[in-house]
Amino acid sequence: MPTISRKGKLMPESPIRKLVPFADKAKKNGTRVIHLNIGQPDIKTPQIALDAVKNNALEILAYGKTEGTYSYREKLAQYYSKHKLPISTEDIIVTTGASEGLSFVVASIADIDDEIIVPEPFYANYNSFAAAFGVKVVPVTSSIETNFELPSLEEFEKVITPKTKAILICNPNNPTGYLYSKEEIKSLSKLVLKHDLFFLVDEVYREFVYDDNEEHYSVLQETGISQHAIMIDSVSKRYSMCGARIGCIVTKNRELIKTVLKLSQARLCPPAYAQIACEAALDTPQSYFDDAVKEYTERRDILIHELQKIKDVTVFSPKGAFYCIAQLPVKDTDHFAQWLLEDFNIDGETVMVAPAQGFYVTKDLGKNQIRIAYVLDKESLKKAVTIIREALKVYTD
Repeated sequence: MPTISRKGKLMPESPIRKLVPFADKAKKNGTRVIHLNIGQPDIKTPQIALDAVKNNALEILAYGKTEGTYSYREKLAQYYSKHKLPISTEDIIVTTGASEGLSFVVASIADIDDEIIVPEPFYANYNSFAAAFGVKVVPVTSSIETNFELPSLEEFEKVITPKTKAILICNPNNPTGYLYSKEEIKSLSKLVLKHDLFFLVDEVYREFVYDDNEEHYSVLQETGISQHAIMIDSVSKRYSMCGARIGCIVTKNRELIKTVLKLSQARLCPPAYAQIACEAALDTPQSYFDDAVKEYTERRDILIHELQKIKDVTVFSPKGAFYCIAQLPVKDTDHFAQWLLEDFNIDGETVMVAPAQGFYVTKDLGKNQIRIAYVLDKESLKKAVTIIREALKVYTD
């Protein structure tokens, strides 16, 4: 019998999606499932983007430019300039989602058995992208006790080896909601210069910063690291357009752009209709983002307040994105999450959460934690926390 590749066998399951069969079964049995497991915003996509697709005059849906249409990249560059990022169209390659962008960058900067350092917990698909190319993710552990702040530079120094190619962070962070400060970005910038590494930053949640005294600081604002800095971005969360599957790679490193372009040529071009929608979305008024941030701030505050009232639950208020990690008084949240779907409901309703162990590399870390996405209306969030609270009263490991 033919055998599956070693890379295929090492590919981890998604902690976000692996419980879907149990949720589907619960729904078939008549239970309403409140989804806290996935970051699918419920805020409406800007109408201007939807109308651009409905009303376009295309007669042939032809191949486009490999790097994305010039008009879209030009408007992207203008968007970045408003955010103090001196970006030109030549610095941008449009990708089929941030996921493709990350995988293309990993393939471009690292060979088999090379290493990329990532503070854990981290977005689980980083592990998948690395595994697909035979690259090793080396974790530096952050702690819920310190609200997942950046580990000390000494901890990074300990794991840097001749095989280290990059440091990768997500800012604001998925799954923790942590917002890396300007000082932390500057510290990591000095470190990548010292060891001649790439500094890869996933900034897809850059618009979602919640406290008045906080501000997102991009890796591309940092001077002196233009040949080291790589930003990954996406429309998925910013405009509630997850299904568009449009992201981008932004860097001043011309050799990296040339290399990524070769990989992009192998998949021909990003989808045309999605680029039309995304180009139109760039004209979305600032009020859309102001309203979204206000709504997510209120949801965060309600969620955290309610969770902190549950005995023996540890959770801190995130500063960005729309996730938090909660530590529960259970031994194994994989089992707890499945039990919620199979065996527990209140008045025909239950909750689906993402067990947090899948966001760690280090063995056994996160086993008693869950990631919650607060992308639902406030009443649904309150109801979900009530279900979790009552479930913890009767659950046995």
